[in-house]
Formats: sequence, structure tokens, C-alpha cells
Amino acid sequence: MISDGELVIKAAEAAEKAYAPYSNYKVGAAVLTEDGKIYTGCNIENVSYGATVCAERTAIFKAVSEGHRKLIKLAVFSPDSKEYVMPCGICRQVAVEFGGKDLVVLCAGEAGIYKIYTLEQLLPEAFMEF
Repeated sequence: MISDGELVIKAAEAAEKAYAPYSNYKVGAAVLTEDGKIYTGCNIENVSYGATVCAERTAIFKAVSEGHRKLIKLAVFSPDSKEYVMPCGICRQVAVEFGGKDLVVLCAGEAGIYKIYTLEQLLPEAFMEF
């Protein structure tokens, strides 16, 4: 099983591919699926801000599009954040769809520090059908 630190490193590698010419705030994410596969993603901005997609959703959607419906961990990293970066509300809601309230979220920044949360801590009253 991959360690938390290794998953954060995968998220950091994904951040290098970010397309962030408007915010200059690069973010990478890595998700670990129930069967041990890792999918990464980066934020991809657009001049029409509503068309921008976050790193977390990119990674989650890649995993789901490959048939994975159960996520175990999500790591988020930004080299532009000194301590740690947090997922936005939309990403938290998408993550709960595929990871549930017990999904572990690792929030990291360029200093190599990361905080560990569950989605229940980050989104205590998530909209859930299950």
C-alpha cells in the first residue's frame, strides 16, 4: 500500500503540469482507489473562469472514467502554498460522492507539511443520497 507521503509526492508531480496562467496558483492532486491504483490531476484554468477545473476533480474524474467508484485517499498539493492547500467546496462535494465521509484527505504545500482530515471533517453536512 502506498504511504501518505508517497501520495503527496504524486500530487506534487501532478502540480508541475498545471495550467494556471490567470491565478498563477498551481495545484496537483492524487487519488488512491480501493484496489490500490493512483490517478493524478492538475488544475486547468480558462479565461472564462467557470470553465476552469480543479486538480482534485481532474484526478477523481480520471479514476471514475476508468471504472473506479470507491476512493480511499485524496492528496492535494500546491507549490504556491507555504504550508498546505485545502480543496474547494465543489471538490469536497465531488469527493464525497466517490469516497464517502471517511475519505482521507491529505492537504500539503511546498514546505512538505501536510494535514490529514476526513471528508466528514471538511464537509460535515455533505449532500448525500446514500
